[in-house]
Amino acid sequence: MLRAVAAHGAGQTQGAGRVLGANLRARRDDQGISLSELARRSGIAKGTLSQLESGAGNPTIETVFSLSNALGVPVSSLLSEAPSSDVVLVRSAELAVLSGDAVDLRMLRRLENPGALLEIYDQQIRPGKVQHSDGHPGTEHHVVLSGRLRITAQGREHELGAGDYLAFRAGSAHQYEALDDLVRSVLLLEYPPDVHPVPIDDLH
Repeated sequence: MLRAVAAHGAGQTQGAGRVLGANLRARRDDQGISLSELARRSGIAKGTLSQLESGAGNPTIETVFSLSNALGVPVSSLLSEAPSSDVVLVRSAELAVLSGDAVDLRMLRRLENPGALLEIYDQQIRPGKVQHSDGHPGTEHHVVLSGRLRITAQGREHELGAGDYLAFRAGSAHQYEALDDLVRSVLLLEYPPDVHPVPIDDLH
């Protein structure tokens, strides 16, 4: 299970919760659905959703992906704010971390193009455990920066070293495992063109 934790104290987690709450409420209002209906679609308790919309709580990545699937929008449309400049510098160490059994994720950037929507993550895979995913929309692109990584996807195992690249459709179950020491990698999540989230600018 992946849970949001602060990189440097509680400030990042509170900030991430505030952004998630505002985006979740806006997306729900845009689609005209009630908290009860969103609870039914996502399998998340209504009380938990109310807490999230108020900016409270500490959501797991499973919760965020369930909301993303229930609303039909990319994860980044729930987690990111609009950039305020034509030049964007992101310090990974200053971002909140989504941590799980073996994976630490920091979302660096959301990129919207006419044909696709992309999310870029700083990803670390810790040795000693396996991270499982039940699947989600989109295609995952992985570039290993250091270490040796085993990814099981589409019923096949793939071992990657520094500089290697792997892409696969992420709709079915898949898993990640660091084979030796800590693996550092970049994850790019590409959403299909039929995913059309409400522009984040509409919140401001």
